[in-house]
Amino acid sequence: MLALRLARGTHPLVLLRRLLVTAAAAGTGFLVLAALGHAAAHPATAGDSLARLLWCAAPLAATAQLAVSVARTDPAARLQRGMAAAGLGPFRLTLLAATSTALFCALGVLLSLIVFLALRGDLGTAASGTGSRAIDSGLLGAGHPLPWIGALMLISVIPLTAAVATAFSLRPRTEAGAVDTDTPSTTEAPSGLPWGVALAAAGLAIEAYTSPAAGTAGGLLPLSGRLIGSPPGVLAGWALAAIGLVLAGPGLVYLSGQLLCAGRPGALRLLSGRVLQEESHRLGRPLGVLCAVASGVYAAGVLHQAAPSRPLGPFTAIGAAVVLACVTVSALSSALESRAARARSTATLRRLGASAFVLHRATALRVTTLVLVLGPLTWTVAEMATLPLVH
Repeated sequence: MLALRLARGTHPLVLLRRLLVTAAAAGTGFLVLAALGHAAAHPATAGDSLARLLWCAAPLAATAQLAVSVARTDPAARLQRGMAAAGLGPFRLTLLAATSTALFCALGVLLSLIVFLALRGDLGTAASGTGSRAIDSGLLGAGHPLPWIGALMLISVIPLTAAVATAFSLRPRTEAGAVDTDTPSTTEAPSGLPWGVALAAAGLAIEAYTSPAAGTAGGLLPLSGRLIGSPPGVLAGWALAAIGLVLAGPGLVYLSGQLLCAGRPGALRLLSGRVLQEESHRLGRPLGVLCAVASGVYAAGVLHQAAPSRPLGPFTAIGAAVVLACVTVSALSSALESRAARARSTATLRRLGASAFVLHRATALRVTTLVLVLGPLTWTVAEMATLPLVH
């Protein structure tokens, strides 16, 4: 009840971010239900149905990451003065944030269930347009009974996963008997850059070794609605390369700050570089995920151009849209969280005479540096991932 009351009184921008979590949960729930509908309509192809269901793991992980990012920037999840006296300590605030996340995700999966049943014609409505074409092709398993227990269990995984991820991310940290809910700022260099580079190189090597020659059957990653039939070594190599980018994200952000501070930096470069170094732990992981997804999308586009006879399936488009939207909003939410964490330092700079124009220039310099460092790296990984498949 308290979570619902807080949701009613939240700021419109905060409510918009929560609604984005609802939309992401709805898209993921629809993909899960579509995989279940295909399994009900084609019981003989269990492997195909299982592959469809496993491909839903990427939108599920992206939805959980978005839910965590939104929960971290939610003002209701922060320990404020007077909350402990009212019985809302760090542990209860974490439970409140997880409950709010579960409620918004449950709303999303409920909407996805209604849309799914409407497109199948189970609600007595006549499907038209895109939905009618999907039913005619049998992608939703129309005309076959849907296992309700299995459907409810599968879609309940989405709010449960998001709630558990939120609770784990916002769990109170105990140090020397004191409870602290905020991660302290640090300028220490992240230690994941060598491991990330090693994993990315190993993934590209595995993909190059296991990929079939160009032009052979099964040599291209199929981009139809099924998204199956790809060589296991290629998928494993892509996964390792993506994990490597995620692990290397904090180190790359810290390296960007070091580049700005190199030589004899002026006040603007020094300020921008120090901020990147301090915020590398907070910004690095979401930016690494964004780079990994962008690399995968670029590589998928190249492979689709190499095999234009394989059309982009509707479920592939939905899954890609969910993942792209989630990782982009997660990166923006992390940037907002970083800005909120620097609010006191920014106020101090303003009192010392720094103008708003100088602070805006420092922000633009940080963004430009990150683009110049992360952009070519993402493009290089994507190109190296596609070379064994198209040449």
